[in-house]
Amino acid sequence: MHEILIEEKILARNNEIAAENRQALSERGIYAINLESSPGAGKTSLIESMAEHLKDQSISFAVVEGDLEGDFDAKRVEKHGVPALQITTGRACHLDAHLIEHSLPWVLKHEGLKLLIIENVGNMVCPAEYDLGEDSMITVMSTAEGDDKPLKYPAIFAASEVLVINKTDLAPYTDFDIRKARENALKVNPYLKIFEASCRTGDGVKEFAAYIAKLAITKRSLKNT
Repeated sequence: MHEILIEEKILARNNEIAAENRQALSERGIYAINLESSPGAGKTSLIESMAEHLKDQSISFAVVEGDLEGDFDAKRVEKHGVPALQITTGRACHLDAHLIEHSLPWVLKHEGLKLLIIENVGNMVCPAEYDLGEDSMITVMSTAEGDDKPLKYPAIFAASEVLVINKTDLAPYTDFDIRKARENALKVNPYLKIFEASCRTGDGVKEFAAYIAKLAITKRSLKNT
């Protein structure tokens, strides 16, 4: 009983801070994405692959990277001319609203920013429970995983607006069934928008980037009305 009450208090406080984060970003017309997946599904590769497509559509964006240790992913993103801030969580398996709150001064110093991508720690369990103040939660799964993952980890798929099935170029060499993965994901969340992509070949990346750009442009337009 005590453990449940403590968890409820932690999540309630997290949600309060998340609401403040969302307000701060909205006031600047910045669309925020919480990008989640298991380790190695290709979140960072997807961000890298999207970078030029977003720039082509005049979408200036920044990335907040979450990992237990190291700044490897932030350095990868920065090579594409995208500002990136690394958050290391130590032993914590997810980002939370408080950590994002501390990153906001860095985020908001970038004038004209239209999009913030928060790459969460690779984990398909805990991140689903913590609102960061994002506008959309997007989940990435790869064809190197099981196509039954949506049924085994339903919370993250239920909370997401978008699913990207990544590494489609590997599908012929695995037992992953893309059709079945889509069906399983839609069983959990019938409203899920699904993209298929390969960061290696570029297939599907432009379409996904265009979708994200449209969301960012729409939010900026609403701010200016």
